[in-house]
Amino acid sequence: MNTKTLKTLEFDKILKRLSDFAVMEITKEEIINIKPSTNYKTVLKMQKETSEAVKVSVKCGSVPVVQANDVTMSLKRCDIGGILTNAELLNIARILNSARRIKGHIKDVETEFLCEHIDALYEDKRLETSITSAIIDDETIADDASTNLLDIRRKIKNANNKVKDVLQKIITGSAHQKHLQEAVITLRGDRYVIPVKAEHKGAIPGVVHDTSASGATIFVEPMSVVELNNEIRKLVGSEKEEIEKILANLSSLVSDVSKLIKMSFDTLVYIDTIFAKAKYALETNAFSPKINDKGIINLISARHPLLDAKKVVATDIYLGKNFDTLVITGPNTGGKTVTLKTIGLLTLMAQSGLFITANEGSEISVFENVFADIGDEQSIEQSLSTFSAHMVNIVDIISKVDSSSLCLFDELGAGTDPTEGAALAISILEYVKNMGAKCAATTHYSELKIYALSTNRVENASCEFNVETLAPTYRLLIGIPGKSNAFAISKRLGLSDFIIENAKKHIGDESVKLEDVLSELEKNRIVSEKERNKAVGYKKEAESIKKELARKQEKLSEKTDKIIEKARLEAKKILEDAKKESEEALEKIKKAQKLKDMREANKQLEHTRAKLNEINKQNSEKITEKVLEKGKNDKAPKSVKLGESVEVVSVGQNGSVVTLPDKSGDLLVKVGVMKLKTNLSDLRIIKEESIKQPKQRSNGLGQNARYMNISSELDLRGENIEDSIYILEKFLDDALLSSLTQVRIVHGKGTGALRKGIHQYLKKQPRVKSFNLAAYGEGDSGVTVVELK
Repeated sequence: MNTKTLKTLEFDKILKRLSDFAVMEITKEEIINIKPSTNYKTVLKMQKETSEAVKVSVKCGSVPVVQANDVTMSLKRCDIGGILTNAELLNIARILNSARRIKGHIKDVETEFLCEHIDALYEDKRLETSITSAIIDDETIADDASTNLLDIRRKIKNANNKVKDVLQKIITGSAHQKHLQEAVITLRGDRYVIPVKAEHKGAIPGVVHDTSASGATIFVEPMSVVELNNEIRKLVGSEKEEIEKILANLSSLVSDVSKLIKMSFDTLVYIDTIFAKAKYALETNAFSPKINDKGIINLISARHPLLDAKKVVATDIYLGKNFDTLVITGPNTGGKTVTLKTIGLLTLMAQSGLFITANEGSEISVFENVFADIGDEQSIEQSLSTFSAHMVNIVDIISKVDSSSLCLFDELGAGTDPTEGAALAISILEYVKNMGAKCAATTHYSELKIYALSTNRVENASCEFNVETLAPTYRLLIGIPGKSNAFAISKRLGLSDFIIENAKKHIGDESVKLEDVLSELEKNRIVSEKERNKAVGYKKEAESIKKELARKQEKLSEKTDKIIEKARLEAKKILEDAKKESEEALEKIKKAQKLKDMREANKQLEHTRAKLNEINKQNSEKITEKVLEKGKNDKAPKSVKLGESVEVVSVGQNGSVVTLPDKSGDLLVKVGVMKLKTNLSDLRIIKEESIKQPKQRSNGLGQNARYMNISSELDLRGENIEDSIYILEKFLDDALLSSLTQVRIVHGKGTGALRKGIHQYLKKQPRVKSFNLAAYGEGDSGVTVVELK
């Protein structure tokens, strides 16, 4: 990428702003040196990484990167047996801590590209803890970093206390009060001393370690503490040796995993960079552009990223699809240069993995080179370029331009004779176009407007200017050439009409006609834009109404779902209560059977059945009232048969037809033990044949079984689980009334689903004593033998 272009387009200022969002100083340095990538796949990957970082930042907040210094030199020294300092080891612990916390921070966020970097982070809680528990700060090792260090420091403390006690007796005793300059204990060269008046030098035997500046005080180590002070110095030496051992041990542990720590540190810098881009995107309200390699640029409401966001005017800019060269004309200070810089700068940002200050849906191409001739050290507000400076730069651009280039020319051909300048400008644009490059150029030459109008894949554009306010609006109008507006501005400022009319006589007829055409185009554009704005307003209003209707429909649907769910829950409770009632009744029947009182048993059974029927009737009506239509049923049958299996769509339950539909299509459907009143429109046929009745075989076990003509075997083959449970429940009731103690359930082998469902049901039945599969040759896994209580 052309280095001069990066400076011309002020890309360095973008990088400086981006670096402010990084945490680590080394990351800030790396960001300042970022160069846009020219590889299409790399740019795509960087954009995806930034997108995922934005997603993580919005959902979980920014990742917990901590301030850490470069570990490269520390690890190199460590690898050759060097001992790291407190500060170096604590820096490594911070890197390990940051890696561990980042992994935990985004473990619940699904990412495709960031996960590659997260996996490269090395976490070692044991090493991290070993360092942080042993080292308090850059200067201090913890007492309990080792048992030996703890013992040495305890001895040092005791020795210090002994020396202080001896010296305290000397300075507080009456014998030496007149000899002391001051009754204090102080240190000189790590040895405890007391201040003695110079004239009483020999009064206290000992070693003189220092003299005050005035000479009036000498600092004496009394002989009584010399040995104790010597012992302290030995202990301090031992302490230093032990600290060195601790640091050497920690350095050795670091050396074992130094490559992993280096990789983790480099990854942290990269992650810090990615999340700096995410923070910058959120701060500037930027979006990820669609990336292509076709030379297509389509910027929607683009804003120059270095201008005040509150004042900058957003504009649409497109290039490379229907035309390759954009010629921007119009008066100076109309925003033409800002437009050029916006195109170039947003392209560089996108190719560096940054989001761009344009609306969602914008598109940017990846270019091998971006060339810009926008003056020598020119700022956005002022042009200081000359013809020579322009031409030197243009010559360099022409020598390098190719089909993968983007060229930006400001005031092409300016600074020389207008006729020659215009001719040169046209020739340069033609050459760049023929080379296949994409190009945007600003000019105030009318000849270039005509060139754009008459040349294939070249388009005119202009920066809008409000003649009424004599101020540019900074909006780019593609497809409309710009006017100089010199006559209109002069008139607004008070210049006489006759002077303006006379001036028009001095320009060619073709120029006048062109200006008149441009004026007419501008009037038509203003009218069209007003109509378009009205249409956009109507569209927004329609979309708002549509959204409101959708919201109300969704709310109504939610309400319907709640009502249906409530009805289902009530039905479930009713069934559970009814089941409990029936089991209590069966217990009473069982007791009656033991007393051989069949009349009482039958009476109890009839009472229970009557009660269940009444409950079913009441609650079937309740559920029928509460069920609301949930939408059109495309599979509703035109007719049904008695006993036919159907699904009641509104409640999502299967049942069988009990009554034929009336003229309105209303009918009764039996769902479980309840009968629901519903309509044909709410039904869906689930199979054509009616529900099979259980096959009965006469076996005649027991006196009561013969009396009630109940078979001891039930064949459920071909039934679904729901229907089979209903049939089985009734069969067990009848078996108990018939005093059967053993029954056989034929369910077949098949997939085993029916057998499993039946066994789960039997496990919950208090009236079932036990159940097992039949013996070999008697049905084995296709039959279950049930023992009743």
